[in-house]
Amino acid sequence: MILSDVHPFVVGLTATVREAVAAIDRGERGIALVIGGDGRLLHTITDGDVRRAMLAGVDLDAEVGVIWPAAGRTSHSPLTAPIGTDASDLLALMADRHIRQIPLVDGEGRVAGLATQDDLLPGPLTGVEAVVMAGGFGTRLRPLTHDMPKPMLPVGGRPLLEITVDKLRDAGIRRVNVTTHFQPEKIVEHFGDGAKFGVEVKYVQEARPLGTAGALGLMPRRDQRLLVINGDILTHVDFRAMIAFHEEHHADLTMAVRRYEFQVPYGVVECEGSEVRTLREKPQMSVFVNAGMYLLEPSVYDFIDSDVRLDMTDLIERLIGAGRRVVSFPVREYWLDIGQHADYVRANEDVGRVEAAAGAPPESDQT
Repeated sequence: MILSDVHPFVVGLTATVREAVAAIDRGERGIALVIGGDGRLLHTITDGDVRRAMLAGVDLDAEVGVIWPAAGRTSHSPLTAPIGTDASDLLALMADRHIRQIPLVDGEGRVAGLATQDDLLPGPLTGVEAVVMAGGFGTRLRPLTHDMPKPMLPVGGRPLLEITVDKLRDAGIRRVNVTTHFQPEKIVEHFGDGAKFGVEVKYVQEARPLGTAGALGLMPRRDQRLLVINGDILTHVDFRAMIAFHEEHHADLTMAVRRYEFQVPYGVVECEGSEVRTLREKPQMSVFVNAGMYLLEPSVYDFIDSDVRLDMTDLIERLIGAGRRVVSFPVREYWLDIGQHADYVRANEDVGRVEAAAGAPPESDQT
């Protein structure tokens, strides 16, 4: 299917990064089109461009022109195809150029449509299955988790794990593996084989906790990618965008990261040897933190031992030490780690607004 109405994707050259993000999410195709007053296409901005610019620290209220150099693009001249180009030719061009969208133009160079890989090849994602880590004890949420696995706690009237499974299904992922340890029967009783949730569910029982990556060693080696997600996360992250980002960067492992801001309660002294160079009084600091979602190539199994405890951070260190490519995918959508009672209260307050907040540039978490 070729989209003929491109208005949801369009922004002007003086638009802000924030407005470009809104257009990307409004159009739901991972792209914004920068169009001049005469209707001609000037530039394109992809979801990946925005996330790379986020990693570079761009200001969301700056004009869109800051995106391309921050995203590492040496050229932002758009690739287009004539309106009426055959779908097979468009798909071949996308494969050759490693892109997922192509604007279509008329004889005068005005935008007349948009072709995307997802629209031309609809259906479930192939080559990707999910693993949801649901084996933890949830000790910080006791007494709520005395007799209930943390991922089964109700959020908005249904288990958190069910919300996660729905998000994976909606992204086109049909095979979901759930690692279990504490009271696994409550998870199995609820989900069964997954048929009523539109997915195929398999269970990986940990006789003892093996860590985020160690549990993968209990699974037969896969010949497709694994999307691994912690079971205590409420998020509206675009899993398809994460997969596209992973492919664009030819990564062995992609980890989702989240911007975290905090104020240092002291004056920060920066020294060169014994010499004081600057003093900043209680500065606001900004860092990226682990968001608990990972995309792994099948080759990563070479670094996972069978039935041996291994945290995902340890696996990442192994990969980096071996010279494998590990990249970060910044989450700009809604995201909440439900680790403590205050987080659980907030999750139940937020869940009704998650859809409305989907894609909005995130407010950084504060201490």
